[in-house]
Amino acid sequence: MRYRLWIYLLMGMMMSIGGMAQEKQNNFEISKSLDIYNSLLRELNLNYVDEINPGELNETAIDAMLKGLDPYTVFIPESEIENYKLMTTGEYGGIGALIQFDGEYTRISDPYEGWPAQKAGLRAGDAILSINGVDAHKKTTEEVSELLKGQPGTEVSLKIKRYGEDKPIEKTLKREKVKIDNIPYSTVFDNGIGYVTLSSFTKDAGNEMKQRLLDMKKEHQLKGFIIDLRGNGGGLLNEAVDIVNLFIPKGQPVVSTKGKAQNSGHIYNTNNQPVDEQIPLAILVDGGSASASEIVSGSIQDLDRGVIIGQRTFGKGLVQNILPLTYNTQMKVTIAKYYIPSGRCIQEIDYSHKKDSTVTKTDTLGKPFKTMAGRTVYEGHGIMPDVKITPEKYATVTAFLYAKNYIFDYATKFAHEHKSIAPANEFKIDDETYRDFMNFVKEKEFSYTTESEKILTDLKTSAKEEGYLESIKTQLDALEKQLQADKENDLIKNRKDIEELLRLEIVGRYYYQVGRIVASLKNDPDLEEAFKILLDKNRYESILKP
Repeated sequence: MRYRLWIYLLMGMMMSIGGMAQEKQNNFEISKSLDIYNSLLRELNLNYVDEINPGELNETAIDAMLKGLDPYTVFIPESEIENYKLMTTGEYGGIGALIQFDGEYTRISDPYEGWPAQKAGLRAGDAILSINGVDAHKKTTEEVSELLKGQPGTEVSLKIKRYGEDKPIEKTLKREKVKIDNIPYSTVFDNGIGYVTLSSFTKDAGNEMKQRLLDMKKEHQLKGFIIDLRGNGGGLLNEAVDIVNLFIPKGQPVVSTKGKAQNSGHIYNTNNQPVDEQIPLAILVDGGSASASEIVSGSIQDLDRGVIIGQRTFGKGLVQNILPLTYNTQMKVTIAKYYIPSGRCIQEIDYSHKKDSTVTKTDTLGKPFKTMAGRTVYEGHGIMPDVKITPEKYATVTAFLYAKNYIFDYATKFAHEHKSIAPANEFKIDDETYRDFMNFVKEKEFSYTTESEKILTDLKTSAKEEGYLESIKTQLDALEKQLQADKENDLIKNRKDIEELLRLEIVGRYYYQVGRIVASLKNDPDLEEAFKILLDKNRYESILKP
């Protein structure tokens, strides 16, 4: 026994000495590298043939260094600090609108209802020609965004070009402290199921979710509750814990963090009494659900408290912290990995072992773990839903129409020609509207290349190089002709998907973000599956059993 004790003590001393030696070696390398860097930058400034900008070179060097780590560890110059505050608070000083670049000008793509842009009459599709007299032509969305933002209460003057108007329109807006809603929409459906769209995890997300749930329970006899985390890229970890706490007892570990620094390891437990431990719960997720969204869905899954429905989540199990640097700069740095109650880490990519800048995801199952009830779950691939819903893939023509803004531009035209439409959940694309859309696309000389056409072109090139082209030219020409004939009917063959995107874009012009959410829930397979499960007690309980 005494011999074992000496062995353990000796091993501990060796590990401690080894750690100290490694730290000493790292400190020497850092000092050496800084000395080399300082002398290099100094000599460049003295000897380079042209004038240099040391600040720009320094930022380039920092970005290149951090790029070798992971995508989440980044340098934040003083000019970008406000943008990072938005991620944690959901607040910024500005006009309250989403924008997008069309190749010439940045356009308003979505004014937030109730904020300066919408109150001043700005519309989706408006092209920004100038901001406070500054020409906005060819300026990126980042550059335009910086010009639009500012201290609440200050004014910003815009000159815009609107569809259907010959002359530019001038608007003067007063900036406000814009707060992006964590919960843009919630409702109780006729079947008694409560529903909440949670779009972010900024400050007070947990309290807001709690209040919505309490209000629903007060006014309705809820048969189930749905949290929609699709497309939610995450946010504050403590808000995720508070939301989980609404459904599980006080004192339950939800997530733990483990990193190199002593203060990076922490266990986050629920601190409050739950609101409802019994209500049937479903969480909707997809490939855009990441970080805090995965803490909520993963811990609910590990604790067998609810059913996860949808597609595999993103797989971001890394924790970041923002550290202050000199000259009012900062660094957002990955300090730890987080682990959910089963003990699994859901991080998809191991950046420490990447061979180059290219990293890929894999469907290979990771290490198995057990939920509280004994169900098998796997590590390293985000959260695998309990009930998988295969999303419909858009045809090539649909993807091109959306990516090249034909759907967006037609919605602008439609809104100019129609003062009002039916309520968001009732509006439909009728035959007349769809014919008008097809004519609009035709007038714009819409063209695209299908995968089949690319393969045929490659086949012709290979056949010519190998000397087969003349003997198969007739067949290839006939195939090309047939492909072109079929392609001309793509707008008709794929009407269902195209008109769904059209419907949502047009609804957004009249009813903004809330209207678009309401319209999107009308034909939602994930939501329909959640209804079936929550209203079927036997099926709900069977999913949560080993």
